[in-house]
Amino acid sequence: MFDSSTSDTKTNVERTVRPALMRGFRRTCPHCGSGPLLRGYLKLRQNCVICGEDFSPARADDGPAYLTILIVGHLMAPLMHWIFVAFRPEPVVLATIFCTACVGLSLYLLPRIKGAIVGFQWAKRMHGF
Repeated sequence: MFDSSTSDTKTNVERTVRPALMRGFRRTCPHCGSGPLLRGYLKLRQNCVICGEDFSPARADDGPAYLTILIVGHLMAPLMHWIFVAFRPEPVVLATIFCTACVGLSLYLLPRIKGAIVGFQWAKRMHGF
């Protein structure tokens, strides 16, 4: 069990960004790294079940969606161009494969990017963390 009596939430202890980002990307609490961050696919928990860290100040809003689109677009566009130039598949086949890949990659990345954004906000003490 995580000892919440030594929590750095109320003190002014330095919080490191990289571990908080990685814990958020793994969808765990940015403070203890053990408790789950999300209750469902994208719904944040009110607080950590292990250390009690309050997640209510988190304001991810549309940021995860924008970053997901940016990352997926930058990965898929050059790959689609390379496959089209190298193999010349039928347009319907190319569209089917890449639409499926874009949706799958977006669904995989979206909760992880949301967790990373919440972890960043926690590390920088944004919005009342």
